[in-house]
Amino acid sequence: MTDTAWTIRTLKAALDDHAAVRTGELSTRVVGETGEGADPVLLATMHRHGDLEAFVNVSEAQIAASVLLWPCDEQPDRAAFNEFLLKAQKLVPLSNFGIATVDGRDYYELFGELATTSPLSDIVGELRALADNAIEAATDLRDNFAPTTNAPGV
Repeated sequence: MTDTAWTIRTLKAALDDHAAVRTGELSTRVVGETGEGADPVLLATMHRHGDLEAFVNVSEAQIAASVLLWPCDEQPDRAAFNEFLLKAQKLVPLSNFGIATVDGRDYYELFGELATTSPLSDIVGELRALADNAIEAATDLRDNFAPTTNAPGV
């Protein structure tokens, strides 16, 4: 644990100085700075995972990282799929399934949380685990419950 809680800006600065960024494994940028009261989010692009985008939010209580999988409305049997996700939840280590609304549309997402005082190495590890889990989950889920079209995300 660190002595000081991370903010979006201090986390971005620390990540930009980390070997994962210096070697091209990932890159970061702050998004959502509109000046209209919206909290900025750190976008971590995981280049070694096919440019998978992970969104990192830092609040007073936690750091949350998430990856969008695909739009919920493209899931053929949504009720059966949701039940399957709830049952399969424990099969994905260190990550959870959820639904996030982006621009008025619901997306399946995979997310994980850390303490705001987590060491940088744990945060980088969480991003790697999340990217691995998202790709594995999307591959396995599409084998069993294929969405009707390809969508942005994994």
